Amino acid sequence: MGGFNPKQLQEMLSQARQQAETLQKKMQETVVEASAGGGSVTVKMNGQKQLLRVTIDPELVKSGDVEMLEDLVTAAVNEGNRKIEEAMRSSMGGMLSGLNLPGM
Repeated sequence: MGGFNPKQLQEMLSQARQQAETLQKKMQETVVEASAGGGSVTVKMNGQKQLLRVTIDPELVKSGDVEMLEDLVTAAVNEGNRKIEEAMRSSMGGMLSGLNLPGM
């Protein structure tokens, strides 16, 4: 197994930095929407996992079931987080494959 010469290593580090910057920018621009309760609670989140908006069906509020409303908001936010994680994994996978690292 051969090692990397310093020039190859420097080039790989430069590529990694560029791709990390690209990924960070992409995640800042990523927005996902997730819902719970058949769409009665919907959230929008950005790639930095910041909650941008929560929409609640007024009929759900009229029911007066605060515990159910809390559960649906929690479920929608968790789903939004899952979607952001999925987007990050997908972007990271593409980034790592572009580095042409040996053994990957």
